[in-house]
Amino acid sequence: MLGEPKGARGRRALILVENLSVPFDRRVWQECRTLRDVGWEVDVICPQGTKRDTEPEAVIDGVRIHRYPLRAATGGPAGYLKEYGAALWHTARLARKVGPVDVVHACNPPDLLFLPALRLKRQGAAFVFDQHDLVPELYLSRFGRGKDLLYRGVCALERATYRAADVVLATNESYKDVAVRRGGRRPEDVFVVRSAPDTERFHPVDPEPELKHGKPHLLCYLGVMGPQDGVDYALRALAKLRDEVGRTDWHAVFVGAGDTFDSMVELSRELGLDGQVEFTGRVPDADLVRWLSTADVCLSPDPCNPLNDVSTMNKVLEYMVMGRPIVSFDLKEARVSAGEAAVYAKGDDEGEFAALIARLLDDPEQRSRMGKSGQERINGPLAWRNSQAALLAAYEAAVEGGAAARSGRERGTSLER
Repeated sequence: MLGEPKGARGRRALILVENLSVPFDRRVWQECRTLRDVGWEVDVICPQGTKRDTEPEAVIDGVRIHRYPLRAATGGPAGYLKEYGAALWHTARLARKVGPVDVVHACNPPDLLFLPALRLKRQGAAFVFDQHDLVPELYLSRFGRGKDLLYRGVCALERATYRAADVVLATNESYKDVAVRRGGRRPEDVFVVRSAPDTERFHPVDPEPELKHGKPHLLCYLGVMGPQDGVDYALRALAKLRDEVGRTDWHAVFVGAGDTFDSMVELSRELGLDGQVEFTGRVPDADLVRWLSTADVCLSPDPCNPLNDVSTMNKVLEYMVMGRPIVSFDLKEARVSAGEAAVYAKGDDEGEFAALIARLLDDPEQRSRMGKSGQERINGPLAWRNSQAALLAAYEAAVEGGAAARSGRERGTSLER
């Protein structure tokens, strides 16, 4: 049980999110509940979901959520500019409605939420920057345009966000290193708050063999389907598993959605996999747990690029909490998270990825050992309780630092007079 930080009772925090609704954004929702449990009053501003989180206003478990309508970007960078402009307008509008707060907590992407945060900071709020993604690396990995004018623009926005923040929350040590090295932040102002599954809500259930569609084995992918997420690599690896390794004793399910969902379904058809590969779209948590509890091997096909190599993949953590063995490409932070719970294909090699799947399918004892290793890591060094402590320490530092800065500004104003 976490102790209540000094002065937390009665303080207000406003969390700003743009790329996901809440409580669908699990990391943000865990942060909300952690703050609520120690006495903070928490408001959230976020977009409305399409199938869930659709109400404009909601109070859930004591957290007040203010949602705005937002159409996801289409048409490349110009579409994102339109999306982000609408999001900023709605965020500023709803922030005025919420009123004064003690902390404004902005989650990226995009690195534009420092703009409404600055207004609240001028009114006395401390600013916590929660860096979910490295947006410059995301730009390079997603659009393939190189370090052009837009890339330099997103770098400038990241620097502005770093400068404006009182403290920074990083999802892993690689992100902390960027905040220090590229963002010029002091190490003591950057707190590593790792994402972690909610083990009370997210745990294995009895497998359901019928989900395997008559095959001996089930393979499972969980997550977003965007250009940088490697679903195409997974599908080509499955085609090699069938054609080069000669294995057809499996059914595969891809759970999730994203802006490449339709093109991935079409690629599956082109590869002749539509009879063995199933796409579910987003599903309720209860159905997700059923799929993962039945899976023999889980897939983490994120290719090595500037973003993926240093990012912690939520799907890897969710596979681990469910005790599933993982096949991954050899990424720096994938190894940090999964350790011996995964096997790693080097160099984005789809053939090796397929061979590793086949090896695990033939070795149930290794699958069991890997699954237990993942669960031990999730319940030990990667447990949310460790991140809770870091989050609360960051808030204390932000409030103390913000108060000191305001005091300094007031002293300076007095001297000028």
